[in-house]
Amino acid sequence: MSTRNLDKLMAPRSVVAIGASARPGSVGAAVTRNLLAGGFSGDLHLVNLKGGEIEGRAVLKSLGELPRPAELAVIMTPPETVPRLLVELGEHGTKIAVIITAGPGIGPTAQDDNQRWRKRLLKAAQPSLLRIVGPNCVGYMAPRLGLNASFGPTRVKAGRLAAVAQSGAVLAGLVDWGTSQGIGFSHLFSMGDMSDVDFGDVLDMLAGDYDTRAVLMYVEGITQARKFMSAARSVARLKPVIVLKAGRHAAAAQAAASHTGSMAGSAAVYEAAFARAGLVRVNGLGELFDAAETLGYALTPRTERLAILTNGGGAGVIATDLLLDECGDLATLQPRTLAQLDALMPRAWSRGNPVDIVGDADGARYAAAIDALADDRGVGAVLAMNAPTALTSSVEAARAVSGAKGAKVAPIIGCWVGGTEAQEGRRVLHEAGIPAYDTPLRAVRGFMHIVQHRRGQRALQRTPPSVPEARADAELVRAIAQGALRHRRDVLTEPEAKRVLAAYGIPVVPTEIALDAAEAAAAAARTGYPVAVKILSREIRHKSDVGGVMLDLGSEQEVREACRTIHDRACSAAPGAQLDGFVVQPMVKRPHAVELILGAAEDPVFGPILMIGHGGVAAEVIDDKALALPPLDPVLAEYALGRTRVDRLLRGYRDRPAVDRAAVCDALIRLSRLIADVGEIAELDINPLLADANGVVALDARIVVRQPAGQERGARFAIKPYPVELETDIEHRGEHLHIRPIRPDDEALLQAFVRHMTPEDVRLRFFGPLRELSHELAARLTQIDYDREMAFLLLDKQELLGVGRLAAEPGFEQAEFALAVLSGKQGHGYGSLLLKHVLHYAKARGVKRVIGQVLRENYKMLELAKRLGFTRQAGRVGEPDIRVVKLTESV
Repeated sequence: MSTRNLDKLMAPRSVVAIGASARPGSVGAAVTRNLLAGGFSGDLHLVNLKGGEIEGRAVLKSLGELPRPAELAVIMTPPETVPRLLVELGEHGTKIAVIITAGPGIGPTAQDDNQRWRKRLLKAAQPSLLRIVGPNCVGYMAPRLGLNASFGPTRVKAGRLAAVAQSGAVLAGLVDWGTSQGIGFSHLFSMGDMSDVDFGDVLDMLAGDYDTRAVLMYVEGITQARKFMSAARSVARLKPVIVLKAGRHAAAAQAAASHTGSMAGSAAVYEAAFARAGLVRVNGLGELFDAAETLGYALTPRTERLAILTNGGGAGVIATDLLLDECGDLATLQPRTLAQLDALMPRAWSRGNPVDIVGDADGARYAAAIDALADDRGVGAVLAMNAPTALTSSVEAARAVSGAKGAKVAPIIGCWVGGTEAQEGRRVLHEAGIPAYDTPLRAVRGFMHIVQHRRGQRALQRTPPSVPEARADAELVRAIAQGALRHRRDVLTEPEAKRVLAAYGIPVVPTEIALDAAEAAAAAARTGYPVAVKILSREIRHKSDVGGVMLDLGSEQEVREACRTIHDRACSAAPGAQLDGFVVQPMVKRPHAVELILGAAEDPVFGPILMIGHGGVAAEVIDDKALALPPLDPVLAEYALGRTRVDRLLRGYRDRPAVDRAAVCDALIRLSRLIADVGEIAELDINPLLADANGVVALDARIVVRQPAGQERGARFAIKPYPVELETDIEHRGEHLHIRPIRPDDEALLQAFVRHMTPEDVRLRFFGPLRELSHELAARLTQIDYDREMAFLLLDKQELLGVGRLAAEPGFEQAEFALAVLSGKQGHGYGSLLLKHVLHYAKARGVKRVIGQVLRENYKMLELAKRLGFTRQAGRVGEPDIRVVKLTESV
């Protein structure tokens, strides 16, 4: 739905617990005990048909006895009572309900019974727009409010770490672990069955929550992928999000018609989606806890380079190996730092990083080393390690590290290895606000989660180069696909598949069709020897599997014999299959080429996915691939290619020149556009795609087609592709202008636009001085999702005249506009033209209200808004210089 009413979950002023109980061992008793013990300062009411008292508090027999409607309800009653309660709550004005109750299903029909029950819940809640968390969840906790509406642990420390989990057991484990480590939480969400409120809704709320510094997620499955991706990308730009995905499997791999199709539904698709959104993926609960510790203490390294301080050389070497295993960077100490340490440390110190200050290191030596390392600007953080010895006290060392001046300058991570004394040392560090681990692996991993987040943010903010418009003939491809479907074929022949690729500018090897051996020989003569001959059949999907391919044929006789051989092999391996003839192709002699595989398929959750990897007949055996969510640009295609092992071959080695990587990426981008334009394509493999220094060429391709769903272009995509259909030419006062959505490669254009604005125009647009549009801000303004965010450029040839933006709230109840016209071009009606275009788009998207924030002295903008029907609202509290304008139903 949206984030509607979720504020009443995260900050309720009143709560009612329905099904409250004092019966030992019951869920109702556990939730009631936690609610009463939490210290919630708002109104708290207990309801149970039996009435009575619990811990001296009156228990109401019905909702009708409430003095006023509760904003949040917690339901723990039997499943058959829940739909009626939702209707009653909605009528009373309650905004959101946490349903702890599980579904009624038992036995073989449990899944279907529970699904029908969940539909009844939604139907009951819909008339009043009552939101539902759950059902079948542990509950919700907001420790800062003293609210524990769950049957999880009673004691929950307040902090700035949010946890969101589909598993109540995982959430409870996080709470218990956090308590033991002194780590607190801002919010804890048990998602349960997600019949209404889902991950996307919660992430949208956490993005704007000041009390949340980082987010931990435990995910079993995603619903509404586009909403999830928009919300995840939004929150990940602001704060780290660490995600553990459970349930690794490849759905329906045996039934897939292509290599790529076999990966749909797999954990690899989730990993690609998380990477695209900028989330940090972890692989187990231990690693999730490690991330929680680092994030819980708000560790923010100055750089990504780590200095390792230890009293034992072996421990330092282990930590170094682990850091490099995780693709981390060891800091190179500056000469000044080395000289400083030389003067402070014993002669036997390591004189490098790791900084081994030897086994008799006392607290004073640790503190001095910390101060020196913190003073080195090349050091992002310090991993302080201690192994207990009989010479010094580990606890004293911990106190010295936590009290060192350098600990306030550079982030410190502690690793106190050992038992009782080491445990006490870790406690000292925790109390000082320093994350402390018991093994080098956990310490290094904790540091790397923050590094991976930073790297992910840089990857998201890289500006792609501008690329020329690619050749594309969508109508031809649709005609080919529909022709096959009319003949009840769902797989294109190889020649048809090659025509599809060529229609989108992907180089293909010339191909001729022959009905028999004689025609094949004639085709070979025209093509020029040597040639390859392949079986042509609409019913054989993998030609090599039936021996239907013969290569390097150098004469007419060899071609005729090859035709007879592969015909016999095909008849033997696939009896009954219709054989349509042969395909003749020239042998492509590219001795230094690398065989790649490119593919596309449809994932049941995230829609179209793309794959690139090591190709050839052994593609499955080599199992070297990377998945990516379309749409792609050169930066994203390069990132996908860089995640494969074969990429090392592509970079050249020994006497092999480097492959034309731009050509490989271009082929992947063209494939991305092909599946966006043509809904008939269900699965596609190009295998092999030969790649060398001279470019790429597709030797073989297989395409599975289906009837399209009739949706708008890109509707299947988890990330909406660039909406080319919104480009338009406009006649304005005798001028020929062009309006189009903004693109990621418009960063330089937008920066130049701002540079040519006067300081006053910049202030009116950005509500303050701005000397230059930074790369980070420009990236955020140009890399939008085309779903909840839209920005239109008004262009006169290559000159940018103005920018109109629209940012919609989840659910599209309301959207906010922003407008800027180039200084010196104002007064020509461009602002009115652009704002009308934005409002027309808002109406088409179903936005109910459009608002704008305008500085009170921006008279031109206020007057334009008035002319277009906006009404002026009262200024917001604490913002007397800002006026809010609003346009309602007439949008």
